[in-house]
Amino acid sequence: MSGVLPFRISAWAAWSNTAWAAWPEGNVADPARPLPASLRRRVTATGRKALEAAWTVLAHAAAEPRLVLCSRHGEYERTLSILESLAEDGTVSPADFSLSVHHALAGLLSIATTNRAGHTAIAAGPDSLGFGLLEAAAAVAEDGRPALLVYFDEPLSIIYGPLPGDVAGSIALAMLLVPEGGEAMSLEMVAAEHRGAQAQAPEFLAFLASGEPERRVAGERREWRWRRAA
Repeated sequence: MSGVLPFRISAWAAWSNTAWAAWPEGNVADPARPLPASLRRRVTATGRKALEAAWTVLAHAAAEPRLVLCSRHGEYERTLSILESLAEDGTVSPADFSLSVHHALAGLLSIATTNRAGHTAIAAGPDSLGFGLLEAAAAVAEDGRPALLVYFDEPLSIIYGPLPGDVAGSIALAMLLVPEGGEAMSLEMVAAEHRGAQAQAPEFLAFLASGEPERRVAGERREWRWRRAA
């Protein structure tokens, strides 16, 4: 990627069990908007927070948005449960298996909202948020319609050990990107001078909440730069 890609955010909502105890100040979405039963059932705790964020942000969508879901590990609590069950007796819960695919939450959300705009699921290691935002911003620029970005993650079990760029705790974020209105920003991905990955989601959320003009974050092989329009 070369050049700068502009995008606009009209609404966002986030949750983290380490960065914030609740929904952060400045969030335009209403955290009290309840999830429908179809989205509460059979999802993990972190998956539910992602759907809560998406559900509240969707209240601000003037048109049916394309869904872009991104996560490094997905609903890892479910994945670990499947692996443990296989190791113990070779069986797998059909409900867990049916929801273990990486785009499961996007599918549930599209069904609950009868959204036919399509969705994309991205897993790009420590750069999952960066590439998810790139996908959403590019979709809005190409189609001229809004896109809902949903990011969530949690650290792997201690049996796997820490990974570079992994989040320190569970985190969920939803943002509505729009072709017009909202807050104007831009992203740029450039070659990194030094290799090494940072946890991108906490950095981007801090950037959103702070109002600062720019933030740079190291990815696995690239540096991500997020800026507010002057």
